[in-house]
Amino acid sequence: MTSIHGHEVLNMMLESDEQYSETSLVQAIDTRFGDNARFHTCSAENMSAAQLVEFLKNKGKFIPVNEGFSTHESKICQH
Repeated sequence: MTSIHGHEVLNMMLESDEQYSETSLVQAIDTRFGDNARFHTCSAENMSAAQLVEFLKNKGKFIPVNEGFSTHESKICQH
């Protein structure tokens, strides 16, 4: 199974220009990448969508807005 980098999710968030809750972001990830997709980052691997959202939240990749959060391109490492 192919693993998708977390940057793809952050880029999806930027492209959508929406704000998310953790639940709505997991749903958007599942819709875009599939319910069984697995994800990795520079320091973690084999994560579900929910695990990735929790990981990104803990890494400070989300910016609180109104009743949810979004992200910014400055939150995406460029390597």
